[in-house]
Amino acid sequence: MKAPWLRGFTFLYLLFLYSPILLLPIFAFNASKVVSFPLSGFTTDWFVEMWNDQNLRIAAKNSLIIALSVATLSTILGIFAARASVRYRFPGKAPIMGLIMLPLVLPEMIVAMSLLVVLLSIGVNLSLLTVIMGQVLICTPFAVAILTSAFQSLDRSLEEAAMDLGETQWSTFRLIILPLVMPGILASFLICFTISFDEFIIANFLGSGQPILSVYIFGQFRFPAKVPSMLALGTVLVCFSIILLGFAEYMRRRGIAKAGGKDTGGFL
Repeated sequence: MKAPWLRGFTFLYLLFLYSPILLLPIFAFNASKVVSFPLSGFTTDWFVEMWNDQNLRIAAKNSLIIALSVATLSTILGIFAARASVRYRFPGKAPIMGLIMLPLVLPEMIVAMSLLVVLLSIGVNLSLLTVIMGQVLICTPFAVAILTSAFQSLDRSLEEAAMDLGETQWSTFRLIILPLVMPGILASFLICFTISFDEFIIANFLGSGQPILSVYIFGQFRFPAKVPSMLALGTVLVCFSIILLGFAEYMRRRGIAKAGGKDTGGFL
């Protein structure tokens, strides 16, 4: 008797959690500018208006630059940290890894305010670069978590066999380890890209008025006439995020299977 009730509760919980997202495409294709029922008819005008918004294009371009930079830097730092955590023992390992993962549990508002105070106190001008710096701090723990799982699933005997055959540590890492964990690296990159692209608080605090997509969307909701086109943009971003996350999860599982490890759970 417990299982049907549990399944029913789970279904209702997921419906409640994701119903706002399900409403996005409904109102994005609604002909009325007023977000309410009953619907007025079907239209794609809001997607056309969204596409023709020049300021939106600039904000999207800046967000892509930030997201690509953050994903690249976070993944590189994650490779170093995950490799050191899994493969080596060194003094202070646990506290150091704890500090790296600390942004996962700290409120992002606190992190953003702290970074703003520090950067202004040392005379750093706020720009897209400061946004990248702040978001790397937020995204690196996610990269470390994903890549730690990838490195842990490796069979260490492969590395030892390569070194026994005359390879150096660097060539072993480059020729053996990196190809095996490449799906995990791609998964880390995609997850960090998605987090950075959707991030608002760091971008708002450290962007200094620069047109960034998440901040731009927030500002446009002050104008009722802009709401339908922002709902259309939200629909596009939701589909984009789902595709990226789905591909990242596929690469993560493929990497674990390729390395001969066992999947203990993912982020999807």
